[in-house]
Amino acid sequence: MQNNLIEIKNLFVEYKIESALHEQKKVFAVNNLSLEIKQGEIFSIAGESGCGKSTLGKAILRLVEVKSGEVLCPTNNSYKDILKLNKKDLKKFRQNAQIIFQNPYSSLNPKMKIYDILKEPLIVNKELKSLKSLSKKDIEQIIFNTIEQVGLDKSALSLYPHEFSGGQRQRIAIARALILKPQFIVADEPVSALDVSIQAQIINLLNDLKKKFNLTFLFISHDLSVIKYLSDRVGIMYLGEIVEIGTSEEIFNTPKHPYTEALLSANPGNKKEKIILTGDLPSPSDLPSGCKFHTRCPHVMEICKTVRPCKTQFSETHCGYCHLY
Repeated sequence: MQNNLIEIKNLFVEYKIESALHEQKKVFAVNNLSLEIKQGEIFSIAGESGCGKSTLGKAILRLVEVKSGEVLCPTNNSYKDILKLNKKDLKKFRQNAQIIFQNPYSSLNPKMKIYDILKEPLIVNKELKSLKSLSKKDIEQIIFNTIEQVGLDKSALSLYPHEFSGGQRQRIAIARALILKPQFIVADEPVSALDVSIQAQIINLLNDLKKKFNLTFLFISHDLSVIKYLSDRVGIMYLGEIVEIGTSEEIFNTPKHPYTEALLSANPGNKKEKIILTGDLPSPSDLPSGCKFHTRCPHVMEICKTVRPCKTQFSETHCGYCHLY
């Protein structure tokens, strides 16, 4: 586990929903998922909408209930399961792990000025050792420094969220995530709600902050162009499972899994022939046995329908889960 900041083992997340006929159903959002996120990297999760990307990010921070599994993180010189932390220790963990939500319009309290939004985490966590000795002037200086680090002027602190554009609001959300000086940030589709011209600015800001503060990111997106530009490593997710992991170069230049190939072929920048998937996309509440992709895979074999594929290592950094290998 050396150099791993987060290690996820056999994670399961289920939701209970009620159908129109008032029948209880289970949605299998994350299914037996395992992966490692290394210190100082941007690890991206890509996949179709509804594959469980956002649920995974929230599960790591214990923002949703987890059925089973482990999320291991270094705490007090040893690795502890975040899912088993008590309330006090969880609060300490969250000082080092923050999230940037997808929608900058709903993630900021419209009744609070920006100064108070940034001040709140410092006050709520005042009992933490690193914050205990902060004076009012210290807090003010931290807020001034943080708002400037995300490219906004101090004058923004006296305004309300509705007085800003979408890109400016997302900068404020990033500032709120940075205010406690975390090591790890989950960025959940942080640019999908923004105009294309603004997306590039936010992406470059995240990249600059990562280098400046040695941050580790779990970056969640369906935009493959953004992922290719920003990521150190990429995980491809399908129906709650990881089907392939590799460096950005390996995933985009030498994809192995048929789903990865199909996903990349649908990218607007793709110059190769587009792969059209036939067959039905299974419901997350009624998953098929064996390989979950077999109902749409152009290379499906009989074994795919009944046996879950084992991990195949293509290189030291590249692996996948497919019966073709």
